[in-house]
Amino acid sequence: MSAKVLVVGKGLLAEFVCAELSVEYHVIHQTNFKKEDSKTANLALVLDDAWDPANHRKTEEVLQSTGIPWLRGFVFFGEGVIGPMVRPGKPGCSKCSDLRRIIAGPDRIEMWEMQKNLEKHGKWIKHDAWASRSGLIHMAYIIATESFRVLQGRGSHLEERLFIINLKNMKSTLHSFLPDPLCSVCGQSIDEMSTDSQISLQSSPKINVDSYRSHSLNDLKEVLVKDYLDNRTGMINGKNMDLLSPFADISVNLPLFKEDVGTGGRSHFYTKSELTAILEGLERYCGLAPRSNHGVIHDSFNRISDQALNPFKVGLHEKEQYKRPNFPFHPFDPDRAMNWVWGYSFLQERPILVPQWLPYYNSGSEDGFVYETSNGCALGGSLEEAIFYGILEIVERDSFLMTWYAKLPVPRIDLSSESDLELHLMVQRLREVTGFDLHVFNTTMENGIPSVWVVAKKRDQKGVNFICAAGTHLDPIQAVKSAIHELVGTMQMLHKQFDAKRWKVEQMFYDPFLVQEMQDHSMLYNLPKAQERLQFLLNSNRPVKTFDESYSWKERHADLTDDLKDIIQVFRRLNLDVIVVNQTRPEISRNGLHCVKVLIPGMLPMTFGHQFTRLAGMDRVLKVPMKLGYVKQPLTAEQLNPHPHPFP
Repeated sequence: MSAKVLVVGKGLLAEFVCAELSVEYHVIHQTNFKKEDSKTANLALVLDDAWDPANHRKTEEVLQSTGIPWLRGFVFFGEGVIGPMVRPGKPGCSKCSDLRRIIAGPDRIEMWEMQKNLEKHGKWIKHDAWASRSGLIHMAYIIATESFRVLQGRGSHLEERLFIINLKNMKSTLHSFLPDPLCSVCGQSIDEMSTDSQISLQSSPKINVDSYRSHSLNDLKEVLVKDYLDNRTGMINGKNMDLLSPFADISVNLPLFKEDVGTGGRSHFYTKSELTAILEGLERYCGLAPRSNHGVIHDSFNRISDQALNPFKVGLHEKEQYKRPNFPFHPFDPDRAMNWVWGYSFLQERPILVPQWLPYYNSGSEDGFVYETSNGCALGGSLEEAIFYGILEIVERDSFLMTWYAKLPVPRIDLSSESDLELHLMVQRLREVTGFDLHVFNTTMENGIPSVWVVAKKRDQKGVNFICAAGTHLDPIQAVKSAIHELVGTMQMLHKQFDAKRWKVEQMFYDPFLVQEMQDHSMLYNLPKAQERLQFLLNSNRPVKTFDESYSWKERHADLTDDLKDIIQVFRRLNLDVIVVNQTRPEISRNGLHCVKVLIPGMLPMTFGHQFTRLAGMDRVLKVPMKLGYVKQPLTAEQLNPHPHPFP
C-alpha cells in the first residue's frame, strides 16, 4: 500500500512538491491544517512561499502527539529554508531551529519581534519577492528527495539541520543546529535537585602525569567545530584570526539576544586556539541561565537559612556604594524573596542553595544585589576537571586583588632559574616581537597554591607601556605561560584603542569612577604617571628568588581528582568552603563536557568598574598580609589601596 503524504500550504512551492510526490505516493493537499487528516499520514510537509511561524507552531502542537514526522519549507527575505525534519518526541523541533537561526543572525532583535508578530497575527505577504518559479522548483526537488528518503526508511539529512538556499544565485548550504533544552515544545525537564547537586568525586585520569587535563583537545576537535560553530545557526557564529599577535590568536563570537560576546583562544597553533576559543564561548553560554525552572526556589534567606549560603559571606558593596546615583544593584535583604538554585558544599558535604544571581548573573533576574562576573566558571572534560579549573581561577583573581589592595611587596621570580624551553622561547618571542620585557612576581597566598602576577613593560615607553596579568596553577610554569597568553590578548586590545581613548584615560587618573569597563583598568595603567601606583610591586630593592625557592607545592598525581582533593583539603583546613553549581547543559554534555561555577566565600571577587568593588565583609584581606609576614599587625580598611586595580 502506498504511503500517505500530507502537504499543507498555499502557493507554488506546495504545488510543485505535490506534483513530484504524487507520482509514487498518495498525496493529500490542504491549504489549511486539518488535524483529522494528519492521523493517517506517514509524513507531513508544511510548505509556503513566505514565512508563517504561526502555522509551524500549530503543526508542532498537533503532530507532537501523533508521532508523525514532518518537514517544513518556506521562503524568507530571499532565502529558501528547508527543515528541520521533526520527529515528535525527539529534541530538535522547528522552534529550536528558529531560535538558533534568529540568534545567530545580525538582526536578531528585529527578527525576534517579527516572529512574535507573525505568530500572533499571521503572515502579511503570500509570496516573498525573491520566490521565483525556478527557485521554488529547486526547493521542491530538494524537499521531494528528502521525503523519498524518509518514506523509504533511509533516514533524513535534515534532523537537527537546515538547508538554506540563496534564491538570488541558488547557492545552497547545510547548517546544523542544537536543540534548545528549555524549548517549550521538545525540551526535557531537568531536576536541578537530582544527582547534579549531590557531587561525589570520581576518578579522572590525566592524559599524562605532566598534564592537568582528563581529555586532549584532539579528542574534541572533530565535534567542537561541527556541533557549535556555524555562521547561520551555531551557538558560535563567527571566528577571527589575528595574524599580528606574537602567538596564534583566534577569537570567536557567542551571539546573545542583546549582544555579541567575544571569547579568545591563544596558543602556539591556530587549530588549538580555535578549539580553546570555542570552549571559552561554551563556558560563557552555560552561565547564562539555569538549565530549567524546575529547581529554582523563590524564597527569603531568613526562611531557608538552614540550607542556604549566607550572601553576606560572598563580599557585598559598601552602604555608600548602594547609595550612589543610578547604582544598578540593591542591598541584600534577608527578608526579601529571591531566586535560589542548588549547589554543593564540599565543606558541609551536602547540597546548598545559592542565590541565582551569583552563578547566573546574565539570567535577567531582578535579584541582583552585587556585581558578579564569570569568575570561577570553568569547563572541562570531566566534572572534576571543571571544578579544578574553576577553583584555580578564583585563586588567581584573589591572589591578584589581595596583592593589590594590601599593596604587598611580593618577591620577584628569576625566570632564568627554570630550564623549561617553551617558557624561554615565549619570553624571548614576546621581547623581540613586541618590545616588552617580562617581570614575574610570586603572589601565592595562605592557601599555598602557586600564583603569579606577570608584568609586561615596554622598553621605549611610547604608547602602550605597561600590562598586567595573572596566573594560577599547581605547576607554576604553566601559571606563567597562561599569564603570558593573557598579556598578549590585552596587548592587542590596547594597541588598537589606547591612543584613541587617551583623553578619557587621563580623566580616569583623577576620577576613578570613570573606570567603568573591563578594558578601562588596563588602559589607566598605561599612563606613565599611573605607574607610581605600582611601585610597591616594581620596587627592585628586594631579593629575586628561583622557582624552587618560591613554590613548595610538589604533589603530582596520575589522577586529576587526587589533585582536586588536595586543593579542597587545603581550603577545608582554612575553613573556607568550596561550593559548586553544576551549569552543564545538554548542548555540551552530548560531547562529554561539563561546566561549573565555583564559589569560595571569603575569597576576593573580581569586579570591573571601580564603583563595583566588593570589599564589605572581606576581613581576609586585612588578616592574611600579617599571616604571610608582610606586616606585623592586621591592616585596617583605611590602609587598603584606594585606586582601581590593573587586572586586564
